[in-house]
Amino acid sequence: MKKIAFYTLGCKVNQVETEQLKEEFIRRSYEIVEFRDKADIYLINTCTVTHVSDRKSRAIIRRAVRSHPQALVAVTGCMAQVASKELAGIEGIDLIVSNLDKENIADIIEALDPEQEKPVIIEPLSDKDRKLRPVLYSHQHERTRAFVKIQDGCESGCSYCIVPRARGPVRSKLPEHVLQEIEQLLSLGYREIVLTGIHTGFYGKDLDNWDLLSLFNKILAENKAQYRLRLSSVEPLEVSPELIDLVSSNSRICRHFHIPLQSGSNRILKDMNRRYSREYYYDLLQGIAAQIPGVALTTDVMVGFPGEDDKDFQDSYDLIDSLPFMDLHVFPYSRRPGTRAASMEPQVLPQKKQARSQQLIQLARQKHSNFITSQVGQELTLLVEKQIGEEDYIGLSDNYIEVNFQSPHDLRGELVRVRVEEINDNRATGRLF
Repeated sequence: MKKIAFYTLGCKVNQVETEQLKEEFIRRSYEIVEFRDKADIYLINTCTVTHVSDRKSRAIIRRAVRSHPQALVAVTGCMAQVASKELAGIEGIDLIVSNLDKENIADIIEALDPEQEKPVIIEPLSDKDRKLRPVLYSHQHERTRAFVKIQDGCESGCSYCIVPRARGPVRSKLPEHVLQEIEQLLSLGYREIVLTGIHTGFYGKDLDNWDLLSLFNKILAENKAQYRLRLSSVEPLEVSPELIDLVSSNSRICRHFHIPLQSGSNRILKDMNRRYSREYYYDLLQGIAAQIPGVALTTDVMVGFPGEDDKDFQDSYDLIDSLPFMDLHVFPYSRRPGTRAASMEPQVLPQKKQARSQQLIQLARQKHSNFITSQVGQELTLLVEKQIGEEDYIGLSDNYIEVNFQSPHDLRGELVRVRVEEINDNRATGRLF
């Protein structure tokens, strides 16, 4: 039996796609082993969203080549899509497969001619009419939550972002295939389904008479099993009043919105080509919080975009401080060749990016502490994720809080109800009821 090891860098979509690839290789009787172990094939799923992710991708590739010179080293993912010729300069790579052909990589590897000059670079075919294929898992994977990739690609054209080049145009999974995947995952015992994509709010853009809201309604109508749905990141302009109403009125949808902000400065938002204002964002989030009690609001914010001065940063800080966030993902701007922002001036000094990041990270800690403290006394539904002691468990609430609780029974993977009783060291503790 051949052995294959995987290493994944970057976003949740990349992680989901690796799980899909594992399933395909398992069907072909490969054994999945840890990346540090001896294998016949090492498959690295790369990321290129920042220069740091580029560096990490190259380091992992070199580690595989150095540690296992007799193995086949295959590279795919976003860096393989936009920088295949750069990767081809790394001695020891056998195969480079574009993002768009990632789902076919098992066929590509098995058809590889050992006498062919290395590395073999699989250039992407036309992606115009290619829909996402359904993925039907045969067994549960390590996570207690199941992810369904409903969409790929992005056409937003944010001035700092390489993703449209790395992922191509919007491609949606057919609704019947989404439902088929969900039914299979529920039959395997999953009790939370996360709908994810590169630009999830654009679901259905390439389909007739479908969008994210109609997909949600179809899923809820078709399957009445005991489970819950969670939505991954969705852009501000795609959070419609109807979507908010649906989350507010249906307890099967998690009270959690991840809505990227990127900047709280109108001037910077315009330069980013983000198409909304700080005032729009403020009204949107305050409206969600007012309509859905206990909702978890999380966001992405970028610091150090070209031309960001102290006032622009203060606008971001003040806007975030004024909103009821549960958490923030803070990251410094990274210059990406081929994007419009790469040629914008002035570029912000690394020291300033670091200082601004630290200010927002500290604010994020305070926001998170305030939010979980506000949940003391609340009754929450948890998906039990792991056991940390003989009778100690951790579960994730629908509004994205980790809660410790005790039970004499093994409840991993189950939905349970707890009452939050106290906060210790920024960790919520609850009791089953």
